[in-house]
Amino acid sequence: MAGHRFHYSKAEKLLNPKRRELIAPEDVVSLLHINEHDVVADLGAGNGYFTVPIAKTAKTVYAVDVQQEMLDLLKQHTEKEGIENISYILSDVTATTIPAQSADKGLMAFVLHEIDDRKAVLTEVARIIKPNGAFIFIEWEAVESEMGPPIHERIPSQQLMDEAKATFAHVELVHFHPSVYGIVVKK
Repeated sequence: MAGHRFHYSKAEKLLNPKRRELIAPEDVVSLLHINEHDVVADLGAGNGYFTVPIAKTAKTVYAVDVQQEMLDLLKQHTEKEGIENISYILSDVTATTIPAQSADKGLMAFVLHEIDDRKAVLTEVARIIKPNGAFIFIEWEAVESEMGPPIHERIPSQQLMDEAKATFAHVELVHFHPSVYGIVVKK
């Protein structure tokens, strides 16, 4: 069973500098080789912990979130940073309005464990990513840690790798921290 959705009233936790100890947004930009020509999809963008640093490099970012309040907080964040290359999309991540094969790169960070239908998310990612594109799912490893959801809500990395292999030709596991991993997928 999926975990509970992260509530926007706790959004300030998402920009806590302590999160950088677990994973720095710049590491994701580097890992995905995001450049100034890329269109990037951030599914579950929240208030912009990853979105804003990515937008500083990418051509365009599709910022998708199911909570309008999170998108409003993201807009406030981007206005402070002077960023104007973000398309804000209020949507469930299982069926976005992002055009098919329009994203060069993408990510979903700390969201998949909240979703009941992970197969639908994997299918949606396969739909929106270009043939040579790359996407990373960043999740909490199923270990006890100071931050993150309860252990019973976490997805073990091997389980997510196996699920991703049913949809994607290339699946790679990376660890950012003992409690944080990424699954990089390509068609």
